Amino acid sequence: MIVRFAIAAAFTLALTACGDDPAPPAPTADPALSRAVTGGEIIGYVDAGAGAHVWLGVPFAAAPDGANRWRAPQPVAPWRTARETITHAEPCPQITNALNAEATGTEPGALAGSEDCLYLDVYAPASPQPEEAGRPVMVWIHGGANVWGSADQYDAAQLAEDQDVVVVVVQYRLGPLGFFSHPALEGENLVADGDSAPNRSGAANFALLDQIAALEWVQENAPAFGGDAANVTIFGESAGGHNVAGLLASPLAGGLFHRAIIQSGLTDVVSVADARDGSDVAAIPASRRFTGADDPAAADLRAAPVQAVYDAYVGDDGLRDMPRMIADGVTIPEAGLIAALSSPETFNAVPVITGTNRDEMKLFNILDPELSSRWFGVIIRTPDPDFFEAASEYQTRLWRALAVDEVAQTLTQGGHEDVYAYRFDWDEGGTMAFMDLDRLLGAAHAMEIPFVFNHFDFFGRLDSTLFNAGNAEGREALAQSMGAYWAEFARSGDPNAAGGPDWPQWSENGAALRFDTPSDGGIEVMELRETLEAIAEDLAADDRLTADQRCFIFERLVTWRSSVTELGTPLDCPQPET
Repeated sequence: MIVRFAIAAAFTLALTACGDDPAPPAPTADPALSRAVTGGEIIGYVDAGAGAHVWLGVPFAAAPDGANRWRAPQPVAPWRTARETITHAEPCPQITNALNAEATGTEPGALAGSEDCLYLDVYAPASPQPEEAGRPVMVWIHGGANVWGSADQYDAAQLAEDQDVVVVVVQYRLGPLGFFSHPALEGENLVADGDSAPNRSGAANFALLDQIAALEWVQENAPAFGGDAANVTIFGESAGGHNVAGLLASPLAGGLFHRAIIQSGLTDVVSVADARDGSDVAAIPASRRFTGADDPAAADLRAAPVQAVYDAYVGDDGLRDMPRMIADGVTIPEAGLIAALSSPETFNAVPVITGTNRDEMKLFNILDPELSSRWFGVIIRTPDPDFFEAASEYQTRLWRALAVDEVAQTLTQGGHEDVYAYRFDWDEGGTMAFMDLDRLLGAAHAMEIPFVFNHFDFFGRLDSTLFNAGNAEGREALAQSMGAYWAEFARSGDPNAAGGPDWPQWSENGAALRFDTPSDGGIEVMELRETLEAIAEDLAADDRLTADQRCFIFERLVTWRSSVTELGTPLDCPQPET
């Protein structure tokens, strides 16, 4: 449901408008940071800025290539000599875009990455001895629509040092390598030889199996970095937040984590039937394209070149939608995520935070030619600002209804009370090339990530405009507060010792914590309950819009949640195809 590669495309301007930034000096391995982990000895380094201890590119499973493609992660092969873990691993295979093409040395639209990609990065606060265990462990699951992204986009050194937590950033298989349901794979035992874990046979969400394997690695190795394996929090944004919801629902992830934070996540899944037969991107028609066989066997699927697999998802009109999370009955219950979350008996019942940003959809709508345009191919304009604002508002409200209110209500009605909601409102970005980023982006999708990590080197060359000297004091205060809330939640399951306003549990009135700078209202409790009915009623009465504009927005809402069609009568709009 997330627009493909939109973050990258939105910042193409920033990538082309400024000169190259100098590369930071390469880190040096520090023998004092030698640790014994599953597979062998690793040696990390001291982060020059934050002072945290860092280990990059630590393998947690064998390469999922060859005979291991579309299998559960297999044990990592041991290494005999100490391994310097001072550089990021290659990302998992993905189609590059404007944001990551330069880093991967490719042009946008090219296939980059390696199937040998099941690695993680560890950030720990500086401490005299590794046996000083007991710190919360926070496991970050990156976003990117589950088709792109990598660990090297996220620097958790400052978060670890500021909040005295251990942070683990995980890579996982993406796109058709991460989500693939094919009958030729069903009958196999996907568990490694000698593994006593539940059988993974029939699993289709290999990305979730990777994340589960990483959490199993954390259980075995967290104490080596001062972390408490009995106090693990999973957190992620966008597709990463969606994967957090998947782990909450997965019976295979039970006992591997103890808190969960969903940042701008969504909770849609497709059925196994849809994953195979429902569209041109389903596994069966795609497999025929990349193997050339009408009825390929498992060996045929695994022998296909990665390029051929991805080519099968490129049509005459460009990149097809990639597969997404599948209700396979193994990693995700057949009834889907929301059904699983309806009772503590059917999901991993841990304390949950879920939230969204106030202007999520602005990031995507500045790319929509029906809402925005460009001067000279560069300067973004909104010919009808009211239409742009209204479209972004209603789409964002639906996002919140699905990602926050539906999830929180389902959890609490099922008897699970440890649920907290938030909204992120920071909108103090600067002006660039006659473009007011406060208005064009505001509190857009992904904008909260630099604040959670307290690391403002995130959006490439746009950072110097968004995060400038004029807003430094306020955003740094907000970053410290958000980090403290997140870390306190990780520490105890209750964020209310973070030093700010008390954060109430979610209730029927939509109690939530609003995050903003002191000059813009600060952090405060708010009541915000979004329903599909309220969104439709407000849209019907919105005098900023023409009838055609209302129907345009209505159609966009229906593409997200087909049940919105039931609310379209007051708008007198044609029923769009879902």
